[in-house]
Amino acid sequence: MSDVPDLPSSRLRRATPARIGLGRAGAGMPTAPMLEFQMAHALARDAVQTPLDADALAATLVQAGFPSPLLLATGAGDRTTYLARPDLGRRLDQASRLLLKDRGTTACDVALVIADGLSATAVESHAPALVRALQMRLTGWNWAPIGIVRQGRVAVGDEIGALLSADLVLVLIGERPGLSSPDSLGAYLTWAPRIGRSDAERNCVSNIRPPHGLTPDQAADKLAWLMTQARRRRLTGTALKDEHAALPPSPATLDAPEG
Repeated sequence: MSDVPDLPSSRLRRATPARIGLGRAGAGMPTAPMLEFQMAHALARDAVQTPLDADALAATLVQAGFPSPLLLATGAGDRTTYLARPDLGRRLDQASRLLLKDRGTTACDVALVIADGLSATAVESHAPALVRALQMRLTGWNWAPIGIVRQGRVAVGDEIGALLSADLVLVLIGERPGLSSPDSLGAYLTWAPRIGRSDAERNCVSNIRPPHGLTPDQAADKLAWLMTQARRRRLTGTALKDEHAALPPSPATLDAPEG
């Protein structure tokens, strides 16, 4: 028999992973929600600490038909440094910088960057499907080779995009885990990338994590619209509003009101 009482908020609990209406056991929480909380906390910590398997991710993309990605790294040499020094995660290390410079400067429409951010779990789970869905929608675009960045933050895409002479840079990155979302992927789009761009100059599509967030197809629809408009208007950020058609409603998860 469950120790969680059947509270009036039960219907709301079924509509959200948020911890509401958990009930009470004496002065504390019931055992079941307490154990679920501890598990969620452990998953969030694992998401932050687990290293990105860049080689496996690159192999997955190659098997899907993409050219061999560029394996890059930032100045944050390990996870501890990455968490303590956000500034180092925004710039490439010297070896990666030289690798891109040695490729020469061939202009391209978009540079796609995949960075571990704060959840390698999110990147490994959702990035390959999103990349496939996105490139199916933007045929005819000139794409630079995909860059996979270890210990990377969003702004590292600005340096990569500039070195690849890309009009646009799209960064797919693991978002900061919540206690109900250890695998949320974010996508950041910046026109004319260069070092020093601000967050106000980017567009973001977040919470890509089926089945609780956007599916790769839904995210790709939004991003393809934003990227097409960015190229047409030659801008991103606060000046580019998301006027893409509204997403279809999610299946109803709330019980019908009791009459």
